[in-house]
Amino acid sequence: MTARLSLYQKAEQELYKLDRQVKAKFYDFSHLFRQDPWHVSLRLKPLKGDGRIYSARIDPSYRVLLTQTGIGANGEESWLAIAVRHRRDVYEQLSVAVNRVTGEIEFVDLSVVGESALRRAGIQLTPAEPDAEPGEDAPLAPPTPSAPVEEPEPAAPLLAAYDAELLRELGVAEALVDLALVVTTSDELDQLVDGAPLLTKDVLYGLAAGLPLDDVRREITGAVELEERPNPEDFTAALARTIVTTVDDALRAVIEEGDFRAWKIFLHPTQARLVNRTYSGSARVSGGPGTGKTIVALHRVQHLAKQLPPGQNKPILLTTFTKNLTTDLRARLASLMEPELLARVEITHIDQLTARVLGENAISGRSKSRVDNQVAVKELRGLLLELDERTWEPEFLFEEWEQVVLGQAVPTRTAYLQARRAGRGRPLSRIERTAVWKLLEQFTARLDKLNMETWSQAAERAARFEIERADKIRARAEHKEQVDGRELIHRDATDSAMRYLRHRYQHIVVDEAQDLSPAHWKMLRAMVATGPDDLFIAGDTHQRIYDNQVALGAVGIHIKGRAARLTLSYRTTKEILAKAITVVSGKSVEFDDLDDGTDTLAGYRSVLHGPDPKLVGHTTWSEELAALADTLRTWRTELTTDEVGNITRDARGLMAVCVADRNKVNEVMYYLTTQADITCAELTKDGARGDGEVHVGTMHRFKGLEYQRLAIAAASDGILPRASIEQYRDSDPTRYQRELRKSRALLFVATTRARDALTISWHNKRSPFLPS
Repeated sequence: MTARLSLYQKAEQELYKLDRQVKAKFYDFSHLFRQDPWHVSLRLKPLKGDGRIYSARIDPSYRVLLTQTGIGANGEESWLAIAVRHRRDVYEQLSVAVNRVTGEIEFVDLSVVGESALRRAGIQLTPAEPDAEPGEDAPLAPPTPSAPVEEPEPAAPLLAAYDAELLRELGVAEALVDLALVVTTSDELDQLVDGAPLLTKDVLYGLAAGLPLDDVRREITGAVELEERPNPEDFTAALARTIVTTVDDALRAVIEEGDFRAWKIFLHPTQARLVNRTYSGSARVSGGPGTGKTIVALHRVQHLAKQLPPGQNKPILLTTFTKNLTTDLRARLASLMEPELLARVEITHIDQLTARVLGENAISGRSKSRVDNQVAVKELRGLLLELDERTWEPEFLFEEWEQVVLGQAVPTRTAYLQARRAGRGRPLSRIERTAVWKLLEQFTARLDKLNMETWSQAAERAARFEIERADKIRARAEHKEQVDGRELIHRDATDSAMRYLRHRYQHIVVDEAQDLSPAHWKMLRAMVATGPDDLFIAGDTHQRIYDNQVALGAVGIHIKGRAARLTLSYRTTKEILAKAITVVSGKSVEFDDLDDGTDTLAGYRSVLHGPDPKLVGHTTWSEELAALADTLRTWRTELTTDEVGNITRDARGLMAVCVADRNKVNEVMYYLTTQADITCAELTKDGARGDGEVHVGTMHRFKGLEYQRLAIAAASDGILPRASIEQYRDSDPTRYQRELRKSRALLFVATTRARDALTISWHNKRSPFLPS
């Protein structure tokens, strides 16, 4: 009986820590397990505690802990390796379950929990293998009964105001619910959540910090909650929602340093100088796709973490614009850093950071629901209809509000009359500005009445809170300097708020910086003290696919003399690069450098060679889909078989199809699965959904990702760029050019996601951005 074996993310992290001999033995084990999981030499057996967890033998000293996730129609068993560890670290009290909120598989190890908390919860850890077998390590000593400890009367539990049912409802892992209710100190809570599932950690820390329960429900649990309650017994469905890696020869090469995924953390010597420098202030690194900006940012995080004094706090922030990029950064950083160092880094996307700041400053009963821009524009359109206002388009007014009013934190009509509108295109007279301001006031009042706010509004509010906090810190420091710190001794002892008032972070590292808004930058600037190594920024304005434009100097981030540009691509071949550059080239195409200058791809080059990209036109969409399927089947064969036709590896995650139009994603996936026998996984904001061999998504979802072979489909005129922008060609030429630039950037991002092979196809008429 054969088996399919996947690797839980934490297990992959454990493997990176083990020495090379154990890694090699693990892959020998994996090969045998996939052939026959019940082979006598593997000694597969369930633990006595949680019968869903099995232990199997790698060698006399090491064990793999597994759980079965399903059985296929062909009888093939599906297993998930959830831990790889020494036999003395295997206890009966390990547990695995499907989280009732996220639907993901969660593994809980109580051995990291403090002894005192375990004792109060009535839990005693029992080694799973108390006796050694012939040829194994020296036997484990039986647990020595502890002498009765006369403990002081325990303090009140940190979470005394909550009960077990509420914690379950919020998504706390079942195995940790009772323990969470008996911890009495912050140190005990830190031990409890060490290695705990991420949702459990966020919920418990949020409650312990006094975050209002409604905010915990909305900002933490609600952000990851499934629309329907998952089946706690359906591990097959849960596996599709869980970050796992297929255990195959490709993964072996990665773990032992070598394959496609391994290069994602490889630091070239020319990049190392940017990582290891001490900067006198904020620094920025730019460069085209594949030049290693993200790799430099990740190694910069590692470098900064190594300089930290011992502690348990998280003084380093790694942030970016979207959630799926954060997931990728976390996985890559985990394969680069030791867990002890990784624990000192906060990894979160910018909207999540915004929500946290607002949650901490929330006034009870006054929280608002946050809506995306489409919802807000719909409300603005409704307002204009009610007012019978036909002078202004809702899209224009919304962009004016976001980019000028919110972007510059304009508080009054008088300030708006004087505000800079660089890049907005259509000039506005004083009378027109007054009319626009009145409409925007009515629009914000409408949102407020509906108890709504956009994420841009949220970012602007969060920035104000952080700026106020920074002002208090500055005032306190100035006062301390005036009195030589004497008066602060009594003041700090009586004012706990001032005593713990400090900047949130010592260092902030930003990836994909070109997509952050001015409010985001103001918030980040206030979160870290101005000084050496405060902000490290990686980005490329040629890849800006949103409307957020900012000059860093205008928001207090000064990088003069500390900006570097990378020009050598380590991912994209010369042939692919040459095609990609034509997309963003042209006399009228200009890109800023995030600092009141212009950026260029001059000198951008690659050392890699590969086949020329294929540009293929078709008469109809049906013909294009059929040709796409043929291409993918050919790639699959080339990627998975050797010279004599033997299947040598799995192609999952190596191929992708990228389209500009959201509806085309569904059409591509439907055709490939029903007509071409090709399984698909859709790229979402949380990463790939499902275990399909081909990833499919919109161009926006491919930001920051890489694939060995990539097909761009439906690159037709009217889709790239969208036909709807033609309305601005004469009425608003500046906006028309801005929309064209965004579309160019989108295609540029897409073409540079490919490492080895690229095919671009269209039907009817090709995009004007493509070379003839």
